[in-house]
Amino acid sequence: MTGPFDSFVIFAEMRTGSNFLESNLDQFPGLQCYGEAFNPYFMVSPQTEELFGITVAMRDANPMLLLERMKSETEGLPGFRFFHDHDPRMFNALIDDPRCAKIILTRNPVEAYVSRRIAMATDQWQLSDQSDARKERARFIPDDFEKLFYRFKSFQLKVKDRLQRSGQTAFYIDYEEVQNLSVVNGLAKYLGEKTEIANFASTFKKQNPEPLSDKVQNLELLAATVARIDVFDLHRIPNFEPGRPPAMKSYMASDELQLVFLPIAGGPSDQVTEWMEAAGPLTHDFSQKALRQWKRRHKAHRSFTVLRHPVARLHSVFCDLVTLQEDDPDWDLKHSLRHNYGVALPTTVDTPWALTEHQSAFAQFIAFVAKTLSGQTSIGVDPRWASQTAVVNGFAGFSLPDHILREDQLAAGLSQMLTEVQADVKPALPAPISDGPFSLAQVYSDKIETVVRKAYQRDYMMFGFGPWSALD
Repeated sequence: MTGPFDSFVIFAEMRTGSNFLESNLDQFPGLQCYGEAFNPYFMVSPQTEELFGITVAMRDANPMLLLERMKSETEGLPGFRFFHDHDPRMFNALIDDPRCAKIILTRNPVEAYVSRRIAMATDQWQLSDQSDARKERARFIPDDFEKLFYRFKSFQLKVKDRLQRSGQTAFYIDYEEVQNLSVVNGLAKYLGEKTEIANFASTFKKQNPEPLSDKVQNLELLAATVARIDVFDLHRIPNFEPGRPPAMKSYMASDELQLVFLPIAGGPSDQVTEWMEAAGPLTHDFSQKALRQWKRRHKAHRSFTVLRHPVARLHSVFCDLVTLQEDDPDWDLKHSLRHNYGVALPTTVDTPWALTEHQSAFAQFIAFVAKTLSGQTSIGVDPRWASQTAVVNGFAGFSLPDHILREDQLAAGLSQMLTEVQADVKPALPAPISDGPFSLAQVYSDKIETVVRKAYQRDYMMFGFGPWSALD
C-alpha cells in the first residue's frame, strides 16, 4: 500500500471496543493489526510467544526492533493498539512520527468502567457467541473509577497536546461509531485502503447491551460520583462543539423577585419571561459590570436557568424555522438548509405541509444538527441547537447559575426560589407555549429519540435525560 503512512497506532483503553475495531480492520487486504504489541506484560496476546522472530524479552530490550520488523515484513500497513500503560518508550517514538497514522478510540468512561467491572466479575473479556454470555451486575467503586478516569483523561490530553505541537491530525472514532460500517470504511480510507468491507467481522459480539441501570448494583452512588467530578468533560475528547461565552446580553433580572434568568436558546424562555414580567419590569442587556452592580444591590438574589429535553428543544427550534415571516431574520439559514443540506422546509405559505412533510423535514433537520455539532458543516453551531452542556459551561465564564431547573418541574423550582429570596410577589406560571403547526406528541418516535440522543450524548449523560414522553 502506498500513501503517507508506513504504520498506524490505535490509542485506546480497555473496554472501548478496540478488539472489535481491530477485527474489522483486519478484513481489509491492505491492513494488518497486531493487537497489544507493546503491552508490558505480554506481546499481541497472552498466548503469543514471539512475533517476526522476536520474543517478549527481545522486544523489551529493544522495542523499536519489533516495530521495524512489522514495517518490513507486513504485506500492507501494520498497526497495533496502544493503551496508557504500554511501553512509554514507544509512545515517544510513535507520537512525533508523521508516518505513523494516529487513530484515537474513545468511549464514555462510565460505560467503559462498568464494562470492565462486569468483565472482572464474570471473567469474560471477549464474546464471540451470545449464547455464551455471562451476566453479572457491576459494583461501582468511586475511588477506583476516579483514579481510572483521571489517568485515562490525562493520557488523552497528552496525545492531543503532542499531536497539536507536531502539527499532526488524528482520526477520532467513538465506541458507538465503531459499530457504523461507513465510519469504519472511512477510517480505512484515511489509512490509504482502496477497498471497502460489506459486513462486520463475526469474531466479537457486544457483551452488555443493556442500559446502565440494569448493569450496576449501586446506581445512585455512580450518579453521585459522576455528578461530582469533571462535570463538563466526562464524555470524550475531543469535543468538536465550540465553547460558548456567557451571553450576558440575553440575561434578564427582576428587581421585585430578586431573580436573574439565564436563558438557554430553544428552551421555555418566553414562558419564564412572561412569568417574571408579571411581577414587574425586567432589566436587560447586561454587561459584566452592570450585572455585578445589580447583584450588589440585591443581596438575596438568585440566578437560574431552565433545561429542556433535547428532543423537545430541537422540535421547538424546528417549528420556528417552519414558520414563515416577513423580513425573515433566518432567511439565509433556511435557504442554506433547503439547498445545501436537504432540509425540505416550506418556501411559501401555500407549500403543502401535512404531518408527513413535517416528520420528514424534522428528521432531515436533526441530521443536519448532528453534523454541525461534530464540525462537519460550513454552518456554525447556532445557540438554538448548541448542547445545553456547552451553554451551561459557558455561563461559568462569568458565574454559574444558583439553580438549574428542568422544564417538567418548572413550577416547583420557581416556587422554591421565591421562598429562598422571600419574595412578596408570587406570580402564577403561564401555560407553556405549544409547538406548531404540529405538536411533538404527533411527531415523536423511538427513531427520533435515538438520533437526537446520539447527537446530544453529552446532554443526556450530564443531565440524566431519559426518553421524552408527552408528560415531560
